[in-house]
Amino acid sequence: MTKGLRQASALSTLALVTLALSLGVAAPASAHNYLVESTPTEGGTLTELPEQFIITTNDDLLDLGADAGGFALQVQDTDGLYYGDGCVLVDGPSMTAEAALGAPGDYLLTWQVVSIDGHTVSGEIPFAWTPDDITESSAGSQTAPVCGEATPEPEITEPTAEPEETTAPPATAEEEPGDSSDLLWIGGAIAAVVVAGAVTMLVLSRKKK
Repeated sequence: MTKGLRQASALSTLALVTLALSLGVAAPASAHNYLVESTPTEGGTLTELPEQFIITTNDDLLDLGADAGGFALQVQDTDGLYYGDGCVLVDGPSMTAEAALGAPGDYLLTWQVVSIDGHTVSGEIPFAWTPDDITESSAGSQTAPVCGEATPEPEITEPTAEPEETTAPPATAEEEPGDSSDLLWIGGAIAAVVVAGAVTMLVLSRKKK
């Protein structure tokens, strides 16, 4: 093999090795974070309310602004109600949120983080809630909570009061105009007949004498 061919072969080998090394270093740096642990666990059952919901990945998360932009953790029940205040905290490879749940039943935790390579990674964790103490239950919200904003309380519609039934007093029969005068005329006529009869009897008795 000539000297020129040996040099070309050596350069080609060096280029291939350099390319392989560069790919080997870049691959892990550009890989997405992936979930390694969570509270609650996927398909698991909670009997006691934890202090926090936790999402832990294999590598540090990318929180450039330190304001958790691009990060989210939401919990919903089967009726679509949301629980929690919407605030999350990013610390190294983990994201946490204050835990809150409502009535016993099935729930779905939906999470999203920003991977070390700048891409968002998300997933869902279904779980069941069977508390021993129902006083740990919280009220849900129709809309997804936003950190720093008050969660609107559920509207309670009060029943409309029905109007009370009032019993009208029995109607009193009113004398129609003319009733009393008619009675007076009838009484007077009877009295006149009686008087006329008495006078007639008196006259007849005198004639017989």
